[in-house]
Amino acid sequence: MTSVVLLGKPEREIPKLPYEIVYTKTRDMEICSMEIEPILPGKEIPAASESAENLRCWRYGMEIDVLEYMYVKYARVWIPDPEEVWKSAELLKDYKPGDKVLQLRLEEGKDLEYSLDPKTKELPPLRNPDILVGENDLTALSYLHEPAVLHNLKVRFIDSKLIYTYCGIVLVAINPYEQLPIYGEDIINAYSGQNMGDMDPHIFAVAEEAYKQMARDERNQSIIVSGESGAGKTVSAKYAMRYFATVSGSASEANVEEKVLASNPIMESIGNAKTTRNDNSSRFGKYIEIGFDKRYRIIGANMRTYLLEKSRVVFQAEEERNYHIFYQLCASAALPEFKTLRLGSANYFHYTKQGGSPVIDGVDDAKEMVNTRQACTLLGISDSYQMGIFRILAGILHLGNVEFASRDSDSCTVPPKHEPLIIFCDLMGVEYEEMAHWLCHRKLATATETYIKPISKLHAINARDALAKHIYANLFNWIVDHVNKALHATVKQHSFIGVLDIYGFETFEINSFEQFCINYANEKLQQQFNMHVFKLEQEEYMKEQIPWTLIDFYDNQPCINLIEAKMGILDLLDEECKMPKGSDDSWAQKLYNTHLNKCALFEKPRLSNKAFIIKHFADKVEYQCEGFLEKNKDTVYEEQIKVLKSSKKFKLLPELFQDEEKVLSPTSATPSGRVPLSRMPIKPAKARPGQASKEHKKTVGHQFRNSLHLLMETLNATTPHYVRCIKPNDFKFPFTFDEKRAVQQLRACGVLETIRISAAGFPSRWTYQEFFSRYRVLMKQRDVLGDRKQTCKNVLEKLIQDKDKYQFGKTKIFFRAGQVAYLEKIRADKLRAACIRIQKTIRGWLMRKKYVRMRKAAITIQRHVRGYQARCYAKFLRRTRAAITIQKFQRMYVVRKRYQCMRDATIALQALLRGYMVRNKYQMMLREHKSVVIQKHVRGWLARRRYGRTLRAIVYLQCCYRRMMAKRELKKLKIEARSVERYKKLHIGLENKIMQLQRKIDEQNKEYKSLLEKMSSLEITYSTETEKLRSDVERLRMSEEEAKNATNRVISLQEEIAKLRRELHQTQSEKKSIEEWADKYKHETEQLVSELKEQNSLLKTEKEELNRRIHDQAREITESMEKKLVEETKQLELDLNDERLRYQNLLNEFSRLEERYDDLKDEMNLMVSIPKPGHKRTDSTHSSNESEYTFSSEITEAEDLPLRMEQEPSEKKAPLDMSLFLKLQKRVSELEQEKQSLQDELDRKEEQALRAKAKEEERPPIRGAELEYESLKRQELESENKKLKNELNELQKALTETRAPEVTAPGAPAYRVLLDQLTSVSEELEVRKEEVLILRSQLVSQKEAIQPKEDKNTMTDATILLEDVQKMKDKGEIAQAYIGLKETNRLLESQLQSQKKSHENELESLRGEIQSLKEENNRQQQLLAQNLQLPPEARIEASLQHEITRLTNENLDLMEQLEKQDKTVRKLKKQLKVFAKKIGELEVGQMENISPGQIIDEPIRPVNIPRKEKDFQGMLEYKKEDEQKLVKNLILELKPRGVAVNLIPGLPAYILFMCVRHADYLNDDQKVRSLLTSTINGIKKVLKKRGDDFETVSFWLSNTCRFLHCLKQYSGEEGFMKHNTPRQNEHCLTNFDLAEYRQVLSDLAIQIYQQLVRVLENILQPMIVSGMLEHETIQGVSGVKPTGLRKRTSSIADEGTYTLDSIIRQLNSFHSVMCQHGMDPELIKQVVKQMFYIIGAVTLNNLLLRKDMCSWSKGMQIRYNVSQLEEWLRDKNLMNSGAKETLEPLIQAAQLLQVKKKTDEDAEAICSMCNALTTAQIVKVLNLYTPVNEFEERVLVSFIRTIQVRLRDRKDSPQLLMDAKHIFPVTFPFNPSSLALETIQIPASLGLGFISRV
Repeated sequence: MTSVVLLGKPEREIPKLPYEIVYTKTRDMEICSMEIEPILPGKEIPAASESAENLRCWRYGMEIDVLEYMYVKYARVWIPDPEEVWKSAELLKDYKPGDKVLQLRLEEGKDLEYSLDPKTKELPPLRNPDILVGENDLTALSYLHEPAVLHNLKVRFIDSKLIYTYCGIVLVAINPYEQLPIYGEDIINAYSGQNMGDMDPHIFAVAEEAYKQMARDERNQSIIVSGESGAGKTVSAKYAMRYFATVSGSASEANVEEKVLASNPIMESIGNAKTTRNDNSSRFGKYIEIGFDKRYRIIGANMRTYLLEKSRVVFQAEEERNYHIFYQLCASAALPEFKTLRLGSANYFHYTKQGGSPVIDGVDDAKEMVNTRQACTLLGISDSYQMGIFRILAGILHLGNVEFASRDSDSCTVPPKHEPLIIFCDLMGVEYEEMAHWLCHRKLATATETYIKPISKLHAINARDALAKHIYANLFNWIVDHVNKALHATVKQHSFIGVLDIYGFETFEINSFEQFCINYANEKLQQQFNMHVFKLEQEEYMKEQIPWTLIDFYDNQPCINLIEAKMGILDLLDEECKMPKGSDDSWAQKLYNTHLNKCALFEKPRLSNKAFIIKHFADKVEYQCEGFLEKNKDTVYEEQIKVLKSSKKFKLLPELFQDEEKVLSPTSATPSGRVPLSRMPIKPAKARPGQASKEHKKTVGHQFRNSLHLLMETLNATTPHYVRCIKPNDFKFPFTFDEKRAVQQLRACGVLETIRISAAGFPSRWTYQEFFSRYRVLMKQRDVLGDRKQTCKNVLEKLIQDKDKYQFGKTKIFFRAGQVAYLEKIRADKLRAACIRIQKTIRGWLMRKKYVRMRKAAITIQRHVRGYQARCYAKFLRRTRAAITIQKFQRMYVVRKRYQCMRDATIALQALLRGYMVRNKYQMMLREHKSVVIQKHVRGWLARRRYGRTLRAIVYLQCCYRRMMAKRELKKLKIEARSVERYKKLHIGLENKIMQLQRKIDEQNKEYKSLLEKMSSLEITYSTETEKLRSDVERLRMSEEEAKNATNRVISLQEEIAKLRRELHQTQSEKKSIEEWADKYKHETEQLVSELKEQNSLLKTEKEELNRRIHDQAREITESMEKKLVEETKQLELDLNDERLRYQNLLNEFSRLEERYDDLKDEMNLMVSIPKPGHKRTDSTHSSNESEYTFSSEITEAEDLPLRMEQEPSEKKAPLDMSLFLKLQKRVSELEQEKQSLQDELDRKEEQALRAKAKEEERPPIRGAELEYESLKRQELESENKKLKNELNELQKALTETRAPEVTAPGAPAYRVLLDQLTSVSEELEVRKEEVLILRSQLVSQKEAIQPKEDKNTMTDATILLEDVQKMKDKGEIAQAYIGLKETNRLLESQLQSQKKSHENELESLRGEIQSLKEENNRQQQLLAQNLQLPPEARIEASLQHEITRLTNENLDLMEQLEKQDKTVRKLKKQLKVFAKKIGELEVGQMENISPGQIIDEPIRPVNIPRKEKDFQGMLEYKKEDEQKLVKNLILELKPRGVAVNLIPGLPAYILFMCVRHADYLNDDQKVRSLLTSTINGIKKVLKKRGDDFETVSFWLSNTCRFLHCLKQYSGEEGFMKHNTPRQNEHCLTNFDLAEYRQVLSDLAIQIYQQLVRVLENILQPMIVSGMLEHETIQGVSGVKPTGLRKRTSSIADEGTYTLDSIIRQLNSFHSVMCQHGMDPELIKQVVKQMFYIIGAVTLNNLLLRKDMCSWSKGMQIRYNVSQLEEWLRDKNLMNSGAKETLEPLIQAAQLLQVKKKTDEDAEAICSMCNALTTAQIVKVLNLYTPVNEFEERVLVSFIRTIQVRLRDRKDSPQLLMDAKHIFPVTFPFNPSSLALETIQIPASLGLGFISRV
């Protein structure tokens, strides 16, 4: 397969560099063409000899005359920077020789001119390609210089969160100031047994390398951990010791490794303190030797201490603390046992409050005190000694509070009854007056006299502090001695690994004697380190047989001579200390006179005469001479020591100074800051008399120099391993990198010196195979020879002409610095040219293909366009013709329409005109007629008016005249009336008048008569005329009235017309408004209708939606319930698997303890020669499965051994550890009890029904008529149960048939409730059955207790029972048993009756519930009918309200059901616990019934095997004395290979079962028990003897399972007889129930399976990493990157290297062997699943711990390998075994390596894809992702942060690695055999001729 890489086109021109090219990708995937530059001829490389602070990269393999070709445009370099130390920049212009400045551009885009040194003209160092950044080993970098090292460490620390990096043989550890999950036991197991270069750098890798070299080379090892305070030295040393303790274990049960680890809390409490740089800073150095025996197990340890900082006891700087133990004491002052110490707060004591920071954040001093005391107890420091230690420490605190009062300038005194001093004297047990006196005085001794001289207050305070320091130092040494005694090895030490935890190089603003000693020690260590590095280089060169030339490296021997040689600094210091008036100034002048201007490493400061400068290997350090002499003397007044020695009340205190008298501890006189060695050397010389007093006068410097020489001798006698701890910043910020501090420490710890030494020689080393694989691309086919070595030589001679730049070794090629980068450049150029050619070809092919496709498309487009145009033209013609026709008709239509319009208009005009004229004429006539009428009426009215006015005027005038005349006459009459004459005259006139009137009357009568006649005639005529006129008048009147009426009618009509017109107008307006309103109303109505329709549709949809939601909700509830049921089922399955796993782990632990017990017993038998009285156990007794798993368990053996041990008279002489044995016995009993309880739970879950039924059917017969009565009762009760079950089933069936589908649906609530109730009833029935079984077992146990102890036969034969009854003397026992039996039967009957009643009640309740549901259905139908009659809106509201109510009720019902289910579950769990407790009590009761005599004489507890009265057929017969022979030939000496090939699978199992059948036929329980026990013990012996052979373990696993299946298949239980033939059913066991032995065999099968898994793991383990990760299955995809000194395992398939084919071949071998042995297919699937899990877990764990494996190409390799494994599964038809799922984490990790890792979408895809990986694993893979070539891109830190944010809510395990030791719980599904037993033939090769077929 060929990998094609498409390169990106650079944005700018790429120069032709001969060494390195930097490429930049752009968006368009193109690249410019480039030629490969010819190789320039080389010259000899000058040796590298510059110092660490002035690195010159050109001397690392470069040439001066080719620099102009290296420093070209776009080349990247490092330039010095005052803030960041080194900054990266890019050249903007080619460099030419003679240029004084370089044009550079920084990464932030700023341009600058970099001036070259005019003298040296040194160019800035080049930067490594990005592909090499982040390497595990700094020596793998192409350019080896300080900025490259610093940048590589920073990238690994900040970006990848990797704190460990190799630098040759040195492990650089950077303190992260954060807890990291990389120190767990899984990580330890991952590094255990691995080569150092195969895994990522780690402290565990260094520890493993030391452990491996100790075992391989038989040489002691040392791990030297150094660094500044706060760099993590103590933690690194602690983890190294933890690794040794975990990997090696201890050689005894004394837990030595725990004691070694327990020494850390003690030493930290008394030797660690808080400083400004570290909260837990070790203020002393220590060297711990961990001792190992010949089997390389820890047997003990020994500790030496150096440089204890005593001055911290009496003085602490700001923000610092004293030693932790003081604050722990103060925090625990309230404890009752500490009341006598009179302690208080830490702020009360002078020695603990000076720093002002008594509390450390996150640290509980009281809790730490508890841990310290526990550690002291574990290390054997008794409580009394602990209280003594605390008294001394409290005394030191109170001593610090002692104050002095000055008398004068030369004397002082202690205040009277000074409380701190009183407390101090009470605690120390000394006299107050004596101590007070000597605190203020000193004794001066001369040759003749002794003087007591008072001292000043200042001297008294100094003496007090010196005494406190001295006491603490001696106490420190005493504790160290006792810790060493506790860690002392009881057996001979074979080898050791030393861990040195010591200060690194120190330089401060003010450096004194402490820094001088520390830097002196580091000079010695650096010299040893340089020599060791140089030695390793030399050994490597000599091993490879290449020329060895001296390398100029820095030798610090001159500096060491300056310090320790004769007339050196220490010598002059000791000499000055001996002078009577010696001072620091005079000593400084001696130093100037001796060394100034004579030694180049010694300098004098310009402005000081009390200081000197030493040029150390790391830096120049200026030391202040003040205090050197006093600290070197370290004077303690002898009188004060004598006072303390005189203490008689406190025994511990004199012990401290007795050790000082016997052997001088180097810590007794120390610098004020440090203490030297606390123990004697490895081989101390015997002290001569008087030597102690002489050595007491030795100065601190002299003692320290001696201690340092002893340390160096020890280190030189071992193989050292180096760990350099780096402090990344001074503020303890997590993952923050300060370049200044880091580079300062790198220079000081020797890392850069290692780089320089490596770079001076041949730092790059490749094996021939790796070189060939990497640079095969540079070779032509004719260059490739069969000999890889010669091929590489030929190619290199062509590529690099200067032969000094490389050397050929035996197995490796050695390159000068920079040559690998040169080869990488050539390789990249060739690959780039090949990529360009591939791109050219592919792009040409793509363009041709695109052209052909475009041409074809163009032709097709043209064809379609031309057709389209023709169709358009035809369409245009048709449209034109149609348009003309349309125009014709349109114009005709327009003209005709216009004519018609004109004609119609004319006619309309004529009609209108004529009508108008006629109407006008009519109107005129009408007006004339109306005018005439009006005139007539007006004229008549005027005439009448005038007549009336005239008539009124005339009448008025007449009236006026007549009134006037009347007035006159009245006046005359009034006058005449006054006289008679008047009356006479009046009378005369009246008579005349009367006469006249008479005449007139007569005349008038005549006239009247004539007139009457005339009138009658006239009257007649008049009447006629009148009638006529009257008729006329009437007629006229009628016509007038008619006219009036007509006029009135016309007026009224006119008015009415006007009114009507008004009404019409109003009506029209109203009509118009009404029409508008109607339209509006119609529109609104239509809108409302539409809205109503829409609302109706919406309501319908809502109704449908509600119905759907209701159904969905019901379905969801159903699904949720089903899902919950499935989840609960899964959870139960998981719980069951956990229980199985726990049980199987307990079995594994039990088997391990059993083997341990066997080994101990064998050792005891070998050590104890006196024979043991009593019965001696055989192996079968020891391994009896009944005693292990049924009743007596392993307790019988555990109890048997102490009984026999008690009988031995020589027990005290036996070296057996009885406490250990009792602990083991207790552990075995606990494990057995746990196993038994787990087994009971497992049985109840898996085979509850079968076992209950079997025990119901197989209940043993009982004596006499009572037994028959009980059996009849039992049958009746069982028939009642069956009847109840049938009724329940019928009820369920009836409910299913009669109910509506929605009610009886599986998800319906009623259905679920019914099923739940039925389930609970069934479970209750099963529980009752179990109670019956328990009661029966109690009866059986009572019955067995009746039998005499002498009778060993426990079989329940009727005849034996009758004999037992006859033999029984106590008749009352029979009656009592009978009464108890009857009561039990009555109890059972009453329980079943009550159960029947409860069942009936439940049935009634169910029927009532069905009826209520029917009523509810009818009610809902009625509601629906009512709703249909309502308006739509009300209907909708009603339906909604109804649905809401219904849903609420359903939810309440569901909640009630859930509560019922929860109650049922709780009830069942409670019952399960009760039954488990009952069974446990029953077993305990049965165990109590067994006497010790029975345990000794009969170790196997007899199993109750009930008989069966059935026929039997076919079996194998053997004699009882031939049993051992049978086991020997069939089990112990059987060869699996021959049986598997030549015989039928499982033949031994069939033979054994047929023998068991014969014993069953004979009704011989002893024979059955003996055969089964011997068989199980034989299998165990075979597996113990040949347990590492896969075929043997597989063979006996298969046969054990087959034997187990046969016992089940022929047990007679219905559940196992379903698949049997009638003939096979005849072969069932007839007398014995071997169910308990089936459990024993199942446990044995589990143990064999676990052993098989271990064998598989041991075979596959070496293959997995090599085959799955390292081997290139697809050749050429993954390239080999340049590596450093720590060479990883080769990924090329050499001879003996495992490949993927090796793994597949091994899998085929395993599968074929298991198939040949006839293993069950389901069991094979489980084995395959376990194998694939091991492969996936080991591969993923190694991937997570190997940065070099995390690349895109490696992801492709892994996916290909996984696909091959999947193909193997498909070939074997094992895809459904679950094996593929176990590889899912590995598959996702491989996909994670290959997917894009840039955008947020990529992050989302990764989060959704990697669901089988934990967050820690995903982040780890992203951090470790490493490009193999420069075209791949690194994962950005921001992207990783995005992933972490997205996965923040994911709840998964924080564990990084998978548990590769995890074993899935195994099950053995029943697999019946179709093989007929009578057809089995026994071959003669088995040697079983003594067996005969029956």
